[in-house]
Amino acid sequence: MIYLCSGSDDKTTRLWDVETSKSLHVFNGHENYVWCVDISPLQNNNNDKMNNIGVIGGNGYTICSGSYCNIRIWDIETTKQSNIFKGHTNYVRSIKYGSNELMNTILSGSSDRSVRLWDIRSGKQIQVFSGHSNWVPAVEYSPFVTKNMIGNSNVICSGSFDNTIRFWDIRSNKNELYVIKGDDDDGINCLKFISLKKKVKNDCGVHLCYGSDINKIHLKLFMLKFVLLFDLLFFFLIKKKNNSFMNL
Repeated sequence: MIYLCSGSDDKTTRLWDVETSKSLHVFNGHENYVWCVDISPLQNNNNDKMNNIGVIGGNGYTICSGSYCNIRIWDIETTKQSNIFKGHTNYVRSIKYGSNELMNTILSGSSDRSVRLWDIRSGKQIQVFSGHSNWVPAVEYSPFVTKNMIGNSNVICSGSFDNTIRFWDIRSNKNELYVIKGDDDDGINCLKFISLKKKVKNDCGVHLCYGSDINKIHLKLFMLKFVLLFDLLFFFLIKKKNNSFMNL
C-alpha cells in the first residue's frame, strides 16, 4: 500500500491511500496554515536500506508538519501528536527528515530567515543557522561530508528567496561553508539532490536541481577530486528547463 501525506490551509495534515484516493487519517492541532509536511524514512527489512519516498509499510512511522512558529510530529498508527518543536518565530516553510546516521533529526527552514536542526528523540533544537536575508522555502540533507577539527561532519543545504543556496556544517552554526547565487533574480523556491550518469571527468554523479519563481528549473553539476572533501568542490551550471515547480 502506498501512502501520501499533505498539509493544507484548513490547518490539517492528512494521510492518503494513493491507490484508492481516500483520506485515511486527519491530524489536527495546528492553529494556522500547514505549509510543509514530510514522512519519516522507512527501513526496508530485506536490505536494511532507507526509503523516504512516502511508502509506508509498518508501525512506528511518523509525519512532521510545519505551521506558524512550530513543528508537530504525529504518530501514523495512533494518529496522536508525539511532540512539538518550538523555536521559529514565523511560518515554517520547509521541513525534512534525516536518514541513515541522521535519521533522528529534522531540518527546517522558515520565514524568520533561519534554518534549524532538531533532535527527534529529545525534542530539542540542536543548531540554528543564520545568514539568509529572506524566507527559506527549501532545505535538504546533502550527500556531502566536510572535515573539521572533530572529524567528518555532514553538510546540509538551504534555498532562500534571497536568491542563494547555502551549505552548512551541521556541527557548526558560525558560517556557511559555501554559497551559490541563483542564476535568476527571483529567489529559490525548491531544491533537490539527484544522481545522474557521469558524463565528464571528475564528475561525482551528484547534481543539484533547483527551481525559481520565473518558470525555470536549473541543474548544477558537482565536480570534485575527492567526494568527502567539501573544499575541493566546484559548481557548474549545465542545464536549464522552462517549467514552473514549487516542490521537487
